[in-house]
Amino acid sequence: MSAESIQAYDLPGRVANYDADMDLMHPNRHKMAETIESVLAVSGAPPRLAIDIGTGTGFLANCLLGAFPDLRIIAIDGAQQMVDLARTRLGPLARRVDFRVGDFRDLETLCGNDGPADAVVSAYALHHLSSHEKLHVLRTAHGLLRLGGWFLNADLTLAEDDELDAITQHLRVRGIVQRADGHDPRFADVSATRRFLDDLERNERDQPVRPVEDLRILQEAGFSHLTTFWRETRESVVGGIR
Repeated sequence: MSAESIQAYDLPGRVANYDADMDLMHPNRHKMAETIESVLAVSGAPPRLAIDIGTGTGFLANCLLGAFPDLRIIAIDGAQQMVDLARTRLGPLARRVDFRVGDFRDLETLCGNDGPADAVVSAYALHHLSSHEKLHVLRTAHGLLRLGGWFLNADLTLAEDDELDAITQHLRVRGIVQRADGHDPRFADVSATRRFLDDLERNERDQPVRPVEDLRILQEAGFSHLTTFWRETRESVVGGIR
């Protein structure tokens, strides 16, 4: 059996590899998850039910479950493989998670009968949607929340204009090359890194929007007290209250 075949069944190894890639490309995700946890921690009673849209390998869920011992999470992802990785990451914490595999654009079908949630959260998922699709998901999320519940999204964003976006892209690539430090051929230099990111964003159909558009969609979905809690280069944490 090849090393690749062995790794296909080595879920802890795959979580570690995924995390290593994410830490190279998105080191701010730790701060972003902490920001979401902090907002929920200071916003009244600790949350007891949260919906995690696009849970991936459970990085954000892990942060929230560790912070709130009475929290239960409905974790949604479109890929069974990601759900398997999330279960592995969470270990005993997975007992407090209801994993659901499905298209989160159909959030009503996936979560419509679960009662009002205290929070709907997401990390690195909604930028795959068009603005129209994102609005639809956020309107549904609004309806799934209790009054006073938070929607919080940690995700990619564009800069305010094309010139600023070009600068932030250069900063992003420079940071990846520095963190890789010559140990990863995908990120050997600026040109290789730029090619890798362009291919990745094209294949994953990334559709991030400008900050003003992000907040506009939240407002149109019905949320109030809209704000950007944290932002650096092409990543931000935005939120609003039902």
